[in-house]
Amino acid sequence: MKPVAIIGAGITGLTAAFYLNRAGIPVTVFEAGPRVGGAIRSLRQDGYLAEFGPNTILETSPKIGRLIHDAGLDARRLDPDPKAGARFVVRYKRPIAMPGSPLGFFTTDLFSLQAKLAVLREPFVPPRRDGAEESIAGFVVRRLGREFLDHAIDAMVAGVYAGDPARLSVQQAFPKLAALEAKYGSLIKGQILGARARKKSGEIAKDRAPKFSFDEGLQVLPDTLSEHLGTAVRLNSPVVGITRTAGGWTLDLRTQGGAARSDHSAVIYAGTAFQLAELKVVLGEADDDRRDTRAPCEESSGLSPFSEIRHPPVASVVLGFRREDVAHPCEGFGALIPNVEKFHILGTIFSSSLFPNRAPDGHLTLTSYIGGERHPELAALPPEELVELTLRDLRVLFGVKGRPTFRHCVVFSKAIPQYNVGYGRYRGMLTEMEAQAPGLFFAGHYRDGISLGDSIVSGCNIAERAGKTFQPS
Repeated sequence: MKPVAIIGAGITGLTAAFYLNRAGIPVTVFEAGPRVGGAIRSLRQDGYLAEFGPNTILETSPKIGRLIHDAGLDARRLDPDPKAGARFVVRYKRPIAMPGSPLGFFTTDLFSLQAKLAVLREPFVPPRRDGAEESIAGFVVRRLGREFLDHAIDAMVAGVYAGDPARLSVQQAFPKLAALEAKYGSLIKGQILGARARKKSGEIAKDRAPKFSFDEGLQVLPDTLSEHLGTAVRLNSPVVGITRTAGGWTLDLRTQGGAARSDHSAVIYAGTAFQLAELKVVLGEADDDRRDTRAPCEESSGLSPFSEIRHPPVASVVLGFRREDVAHPCEGFGALIPNVEKFHILGTIFSSSLFPNRAPDGHLTLTSYIGGERHPELAALPPEELVELTLRDLRVLFGVKGRPTFRHCVVFSKAIPQYNVGYGRYRGMLTEMEAQAPGLFFAGHYRDGISLGDSIVSGCNIAERAGKTFQPS
């Protein structure tokens, strides 16, 4: 029985492999790098715990909690401190708590009276029915006004995508917002009238979904899934080509021992979009004894456009401080920063307020992000300059003084895929390719949503799809 090949040992690929393996379907996971987890990586040092990439998992689907249970990680799961629910947005150069109720919205200093009245008018704004794709900036200005875009949505977009609201597609990047307008004619009406449907589905909106991590950081999850898979995970094994044959699929590999080949019943690609663009794929079916014959007409040329997807660089700067050196309480999730406030950082997470044991006693940890579409050039600065830029902003925002007692910088040169206007073209190409080549599947944050929770759900779903169509040879 030929195993299913899974390309990429990030959280999507590991989740898919875990569930296929549980179903009795053999798998082999090929990872180009020396470790599993992709952007997920946790560092324990000097009493601090720093996350390289994501800091939390949002439990937006029952499938996420099910994976944690099935992996045997219930006892290691950490829910956030109850005091960490507050979120801040910067305005007037200071963090202001986001309102948690309708009354709070109308009393907050975040928005002017004019902006508050615009929200009251939103249910009466006619919905757009021409079917045209729209940027999130255009959508928000049309329904809620410019101030709401500049002082709330811009900050949220920076925190989620490190992106530009004038480029991101509301249909692709925030499909639930577009769906509310399409179905109910209004965001506010949709929130009220759609509550029953959301409860029935078990899905939870990201802004209300429970957050969690693990006792030693998020890396616990990919490491545990890898342990369950054992020798089925092959590190330092980049896949450079995929060929469909009469008997299934053949992968071309570049291993430490040189070129190699591996035969499989099906293939799940769970890597990145920019790596997908470099993959040589031959979809023309050939007899087994003709595998080495690759006529030009058989080779798929449809993957090169994936190199066009923007992945702006993002730097993560984790700094530790003595508690007495930070004036702000830093109790909450963190603070997002709109572009109009003119800071270098995109936002800061209050990491040690979220979960215990993220900093030594009497200290705290702040995780800030620099770069994205707003300031891509800043992410390329040396670590020392990234730290100094971050400190400059933290002094103004949170009253930080003195020098950090811990520092850690990591740069993702190609961080988050931008679901900009026109992104549906790429998703359509993947769907068409799957239809043309049964047994080839695509999953991951370049297709199914960029959050860590989205990637887990993508892995669950692709395992279910592949399992249904799997035919042992």
